[in-house]
Amino acid sequence: MDQMILQSLNIINYRNIREASLEFSPKLNCFVGLNGQGKTNVLDAIYLLSFAKSAFTSQDSLNITHGEQMAMVQGVYKGQSDEVQGTKKAFTISCGLRKGVKKQFRKDKKDYPRLIDHIGLIPLVMISPSDQQLIDEGSDERRRFMDVVISQLDRRYLDCLTKYNALLKQRNALLKQYADGPCPDDLLEVLEWQMVEPAEYIFKARTKFFEAFNPYFARTYAQISDSAEIPNLRYISQLQDRDLREAYIKTRQRDLILGWTSQGPHKDDLDMRLGEWPLKQVGSQGQQRTFVLAMKLAQALYLSDKGTKDKGQRKPILLLDDIFDRLDSERVERIVEMVQSDDFGQIFITDTDRQHLTDILKPNENAKIFHVENGTII
Repeated sequence: MDQMILQSLNIINYRNIREASLEFSPKLNCFVGLNGQGKTNVLDAIYLLSFAKSAFTSQDSLNITHGEQMAMVQGVYKGQSDEVQGTKKAFTISCGLRKGVKKQFRKDKKDYPRLIDHIGLIPLVMISPSDQQLIDEGSDERRRFMDVVISQLDRRYLDCLTKYNALLKQRNALLKQYADGPCPDDLLEVLEWQMVEPAEYIFKARTKFFEAFNPYFARTYAQISDSAEIPNLRYISQLQDRDLREAYIKTRQRDLILGWTSQGPHKDDLDMRLGEWPLKQVGSQGQQRTFVLAMKLAQALYLSDKGTKDKGQRKPILLLDDIFDRLDSERVERIVEMVQSDDFGQIFITDTDRQHLTDILKPNENAKIFHVENGTII
């Protein structure tokens, strides 16, 4: 199976990295350094080139080095087949950020008409300590997990999601506007009729995704935990037992009192359990970390299989940011063995301890190790 490879990365004024020019191994790349030195910022720069945004903030200006006016991230990738020449065709993705100006995002020096047209070109999965939010935070984090996976394979899904969210924002604004007085039903009806079609597509796509994804998750969790526990992951949606158009009509008055829309796929969730018990209540730190890691590694395997079959995509790039905390040595060893297998593509890992990294990776001729200190990468 083919894969997408980031060959080189150039960074100027991105977060605390003032300048870096890096060449990568096609398999394993490691960044070592103390906390706060810039390791995660390198991974975020790679993430930026896949999703046209940072993994950690929606405000582009916050990614520019303090005191500077602009930033640039550029990567050279290889993974597309040139059918005429029968060779691998390299391409360049660049992102320019300037304070007070719309970001510039290009493929081979050509601007994208819409940034969402780029999503899915470079499949990528990032695993970091912030993934704990999947358990600790509200349902929006778990919906985002589904959205990130499906959007990399299904352009229509991303279009429907964008359209639905825009219409939802308009409906909520109307509900608040008319909270103290009668709201004209025809105004809400127009929005609701437009919302139903994208909402139903989102629901069907999530249902299809979850049915296909669950076996990957179960298998990955078993590999990491050596089948020590039985995980359960279930997709929950209001659309499983009701017609959305009718639900909008029935709940209008209540929604006017609430000031927001109570029905629709924006209320979907994932139920996470160990056996029959809620993971958040009964899972230890190690069990919760294992659960989330299994979800994200399964995401990479799912993208690899489904993308290759349906879209001609390759194994996604895998970013592992400080993932070995709160896991026993046996689980760490199984994770490392798993991601270095042929099932996974190019990998980028961060850790604070080079000796620890060397011990768990063992001798590996395909590994390249970088040292990061105060934004400087050697």
